[in-house]
Amino acid sequence: MHKLDKLIEFYETLAPESVSELDRLYAPEAYFKDPFNEVRGPEAIERIFRNMFNQVTDPRFKIIERIAAENGAVLVWEFGFRMRHRGLARAQCIHGVTHLRFDAEDRVVFHRDYWDVADELYSKLPLLGSLMRVLQRHLRA
Repeated sequence: MHKLDKLIEFYETLAPESVSELDRLYAPEAYFKDPFNEVRGPEAIERIFRNMFNQVTDPRFKIIERIAAENGAVLVWEFGFRMRHRGLARAQCIHGVTHLRFDAEDRVVFHRDYWDVADELYSKLPLLGSLMRVLQRHLRA
Protein backbone atom coordinates (compact mmCIF):
# COMPACT_ATOMS: atom_id res chain seq x y z
CA MET A 1 0.00 0.00 0.00
CA HIS A 2 1.36 3.44 -0.95
CA LYS A 3 2.29 5.81 1.93
CA LEU A 4 -0.47 8.23 0.95
CA ASP A 5 -3.09 5.46 0.78
CA LYS A 6 -2.16 4.39 4.34
CA LEU A 7 -2.48 7.94 5.61
CA ILE A 8 -5.82 8.50 3.85
CA GLU A 9 -7.18 5.24 5.23
CA PHE A 10 -6.04 6.27 8.72
CA TYR A 11 -7.87 9.61 8.53
CA GLU A 12 -11.02 8.30 6.85
CA THR A 13 -11.39 5.60 9.53
CA LEU A 14 -10.10 7.67 12.47
CA ALA A 15 -11.63 6.65 15.79
CA PRO A 16 -10.64 7.19 19.44
CA GLU A 17 -9.12 3.69 19.45
CA SER A 18 -6.96 4.28 16.36
CA VAL A 19 -5.46 7.67 17.32
CA SER A 20 -2.59 5.90 19.09
CA GLU A 21 -1.48 4.46 15.71
CA LEU A 22 -0.46 7.95 14.61
CA ASP A 23 3.14 7.38 15.74
CA ARG A 24 3.66 4.73 13.04
CA LEU A 25 2.66 7.25 10.33
CA TYR A 26 4.38 10.39 11.68
CA ALA A 27 8.11 10.88 12.23
CA PRO A 28 9.36 11.69 15.77
CA GLU A 29 10.12 15.29 14.69
CA ALA A 30 6.87 15.73 12.70
CA TYR A 31 5.53 19.28 12.53
CA PHE A 32 1.75 19.89 12.61
CA LYS A 33 -0.09 23.19 12.17
CA ASP A 34 -3.75 24.03 11.77
CA PRO A 35 -5.69 27.25 12.54
CA PHE A 36 -5.65 26.46 16.29
CA ASN A 37 -2.50 24.42 16.93
CA GLU A 38 1.19 24.34 16.14
CA VAL A 39 3.07 21.36 17.60
CA ARG A 40 5.92 18.91 17.02
CA GLY A 41 5.96 15.16 17.49
CA PRO A 42 3.39 12.38 17.29
CA GLU A 43 2.44 12.63 20.98
CA ALA A 44 1.48 16.30 20.64
CA ILE A 45 -0.40 15.61 17.39
CA GLU A 46 -2.20 12.72 19.06
CA ARG A 47 -3.35 15.08 21.85
CA ILE A 48 -4.95 17.33 19.23
CA PHE A 49 -6.98 14.46 17.79
CA ARG A 50 -7.94 13.15 21.23
CA ASN A 51 -9.18 16.65 22.06
CA MET A 52 -11.17 16.65 18.80
CA PHE A 53 -13.05 13.55 20.00
CA ASN A 54 -13.83 15.37 23.28
CA GLN A 55 -15.13 18.47 21.46
CA VAL A 56 -17.25 16.89 18.70
CA THR A 57 -19.33 13.81 17.99
CA ASP A 58 -19.42 11.80 14.77
CA PRO A 59 -16.19 13.28 13.32
CA ARG A 60 -15.43 12.01 9.81
CA PHE A 61 -12.79 13.01 7.30
CA LYS A 62 -13.50 12.40 3.63
CA ILE A 63 -10.68 12.91 1.17
CA ILE A 64 -12.09 14.49 -1.99
CA GLU A 65 -8.90 14.87 -4.01
CA ARG A 66 -5.21 14.10 -3.77
CA ILE A 67 -2.22 15.58 -5.54
CA ALA A 68 0.89 13.48 -4.91
CA ALA A 69 4.59 14.03 -5.52
CA GLU A 70 7.49 11.78 -4.59
CA ASN A 71 8.07 13.28 -1.14
CA GLY A 72 4.85 15.20 -0.54
CA ALA A 73 1.17 15.55 -1.22
CA VAL A 74 -1.82 17.83 -1.00
CA LEU A 75 -5.17 16.47 0.17
CA VAL A 76 -8.49 18.22 -0.33
CA TRP A 77 -10.95 17.12 2.34
CA GLU A 78 -14.27 17.56 4.05
CA PHE A 79 -14.61 17.18 7.80
CA GLY A 80 -18.09 16.36 9.04
CA PHE A 81 -19.00 16.53 12.72
CA ARG A 82 -21.52 17.61 15.36
CA MET A 83 -20.55 19.95 18.19
CA ARG A 84 -21.10 18.64 21.72
CA HIS A 85 -22.26 22.05 22.94
CA ARG A 86 -25.99 22.63 23.39
CA GLY A 87 -27.55 24.55 20.53
CA LEU A 88 -24.79 23.60 18.07
CA ALA A 89 -25.59 19.90 17.68
CA ARG A 90 -26.64 20.05 14.03
CA ALA A 91 -24.34 18.47 11.46
CA GLN A 92 -21.45 20.68 10.35
CA CYS A 93 -18.97 20.38 7.49
CA ILE A 94 -15.61 22.07 7.11
CA HIS A 95 -13.75 22.10 3.78
CA GLY A 96 -9.99 22.26 3.81
CA VAL A 97 -6.65 21.32 2.34
CA THR A 98 -3.65 19.58 3.91
CA HIS A 99 -0.06 19.99 2.70
CA LEU A 100 2.13 16.99 3.57
CA ARG A 101 5.82 16.15 3.31
CA PHE A 102 7.30 12.70 3.90
CA ASP A 103 10.72 11.55 5.08
CA ALA A 104 12.83 8.80 3.50
CA GLU A 105 10.93 6.21 5.57
CA ASP A 106 7.56 7.42 4.21
CA ARG A 107 6.52 9.00 7.52
CA VAL A 108 4.92 12.43 7.70
CA VAL A 109 7.41 15.13 8.74
CA PHE A 110 5.25 18.14 7.81
CA HIS A 111 1.45 18.44 8.09
CA ARG A 112 -0.17 21.83 7.54
CA ASP A 113 -3.95 22.21 7.41
CA TYR A 114 -5.48 25.19 5.63
CA TRP A 115 -9.12 26.10 6.12
CA ASP A 116 -11.09 29.29 6.58
CA VAL A 117 -11.98 29.46 10.27
CA ALA A 118 -14.19 32.53 9.81
CA ASP A 119 -16.30 31.02 7.03
CA GLU A 120 -16.23 27.35 8.00
CA LEU A 121 -16.67 27.66 11.77
CA TYR A 122 -17.16 31.10 13.31
CA SER A 123 -19.91 32.13 10.87
CA LYS A 124 -21.95 29.09 11.96
CA LEU A 125 -21.96 30.02 15.64
CA PRO A 126 -25.16 31.80 16.80
CA LEU A 127 -23.91 35.19 18.03
CA LEU A 128 -20.56 35.31 16.29
CA GLY A 129 -22.18 34.18 13.03
CA SER A 130 -24.53 37.18 13.03
CA LEU A 131 -21.61 39.54 13.56
CA MET A 132 -19.62 37.82 10.79
CA ARG A 133 -22.52 38.24 8.32
CA VAL A 134 -22.81 41.96 9.16
CA LEU A 135 -19.06 42.41 8.62
CA GLN A 136 -19.19 40.49 5.33
CA ARG A 137 -22.02 42.71 4.03
CA HIS A 138 -20.03 45.84 4.86
CA LEU A 139 -16.79 44.55 3.33
CA ARG A 140 -18.31 43.02 0.19
CA ALA A 141 -17.37 44.77 -3.07
